Amino acid sequence: MSGHSSIKVYVFYYKNGSILQIDPIYQPIMAGNARHEEKSAITGDDSGENISIKNPYYSELTGIYWAWKNTKQDVTGSCHYRRFFTTQPEPFLYKLKRLLYFPAGLYKKRYGLIYTENTNLFVPKILNKQELNDLLNQYDAILPQARKLKYTVETHYRRYHDINDLRLLETILIEKHPEYLDAFHEVLLGNRLYANNMFILKDEHFQEFMEWWFDLLFEFERRIDLNNYTDYQKRILGFMAERLLTVWFKKKQLNCIELPVIYFKKFKFE
Repeated sequence: MSGHSSIKVYVFYYKNGSILQIDPIYQPIMAGNARHEEKSAITGDDSGENISIKNPYYSELTGIYWAWKNTKQDVTGSCHYRRFFTTQPEPFLYKLKRLLYFPAGLYKKRYGLIYTENTNLFVPKILNKQELNDLLNQYDAILPQARKLKYTVETHYRRYHDINDLRLLETILIEKHPEYLDAFHEVLLGNRLYANNMFILKDEHFQEFMEWWFDLLFEFERRIDLNNYTDYQKRILGFMAERLLTVWFKKKQLNCIELPVIYFKKFKFE
C-alpha cells in the first residue's frame, strides 16, 4: 500500500498553551500571531505572505492561508488545538451519554463530536500518519462528520447572524463562479454543514480549493465594512468559509470520508 511522503496537519492555536504530544505529522501554528505582543514558542502565521493581522475576522483561516502560501507537502490538513479527527470507535459509555442529549435538544448539535476532558484516553485515538495514509489510499479527502443542524443552513444563519451576508455571497457567486449556484442553494436548503474549517486534502485538491476559497472570501471582505461586525460576529469570514467549504465539496463530489471529531472541552492555557 502506497503512502504520501510529506504530510502536515496544522493545529491552530490562538494563544499560548499546552501542546499535546501527538504524531509528528501535526504542526502547531499560532493563528493571528501578528496581533500578539508576546512571542509564541510555536510557529506563527505572520511570516512570508500572510493575512495574520486579520485574524479577528478570519479566525483559523489566517493560519490556513499561511500554510497555503508558505509551505508545500503532498497532504495538507487543518484542525484545532481542541478538535482532532479520529478513526477510533466512540467508547460505549460516551455513546450512552449522548442519549441524554435528546431531552436537552443537543443531540443534532453534538452529532459527530466526542466531547471529553480525558486526554489520557483520547490522545492515543487521534488520527495518526498510518491511519491517514490508509484512508487517502481509498479516499480523496477527509472531512469532519457534517453537523446536523436543527434548521436549514439558511434558517440557522438567519437566526444567529445577518442573512444579508448570505445574500451578498450569492451575488458574488453569480458574478465569479455561477457554476456553484446549484450547490450553494442545495446547501442552504439542507441541514448539514461542515463546521470548524477542518479538512485533510491531497495537494491537487488543496491548491484548487484554496484558490477558489480565498478568491471568494477576499471579494466578500472587499464589499463589507468590517467595522459593522462586533464581538462574536467579528468572525464573519470564518463563518462564510464554513458555508463555502460545504458548497465546494457539495459541487466537487469528491470521494470523501467523514470522521468523528474529538473535542477536548477543557484545555490548559498558561
